[in-house]
Amino acid sequence: MENETAILALGALAQGTRLDTFRLLVRHEPDGLAAGDIARQLDVPQNTMSAHLGILARAGLVRSERHSRSIIYRADLDGLRALTLFLVKDCCAGNSELCAPLVAELAPCC
Repeated sequence: MENETAILALGALAQGTRLDTFRLLVRHEPDGLAAGDIARQLDVPQNTMSAHLGILARAGLVRSERHSRSIIYRADLDGLRALTLFLVKDCCAGNSELCAPLVAELAPCC
């Protein structure tokens, strides 16, 4: 991952509604949610939610898939994994034992 890609993803998450949206989609993996359902659960107008979902998609953090007349959005866990690895790649100057608590904390979710 390049710096610019990481900055785009972090910038997308640096806004409250988008962070809440991403966290909601992570909770609903692997099924995802329709845009209207996301908007209702977060009490955000649908057109505003569409803009937020577009930003998250361009940042590589959400994916969409058409199901009949609905578009289902899912958290892009590969994008999240790439961002997380980018952030901790050089962790602890190569001393893996110092990173062990971080890895252990992340392991149950994956």
